[in-house]
Amino acid sequence: MSDPIWSLWWAWGAAALILGILEMLVPGFVFLGFAIGALAVSLLLLNTGLTLGLPALLLIFAVLSLVAWLVLRRIFALPKGQVKRFHDDING
Repeated sequence: MSDPIWSLWWAWGAAALILGILEMLVPGFVFLGFAIGALAVSLLLLNTGLTLGLPALLLIFAVLSLVAWLVLRRIFALPKGQVKRFHDDING
């Protein structure tokens, strides 16, 4: 019997690629944390050969995506107390 699609490493890799492409189309780091989480699950399945169920994989994906989002937020956030201001209007 073949493995379900969610337990295949390349399915998670494809999801990471799609989420990465969506991140390029939608501004604001919306999908980047999810793409990193899906890539991490893909690498976990590829390197360990584990066969986990969907709930376990979704839990791992959610935790890794949250960690990636928190790290990205810390890296790309403005320094504390600083506000982003625009002095020039590109339309004017």
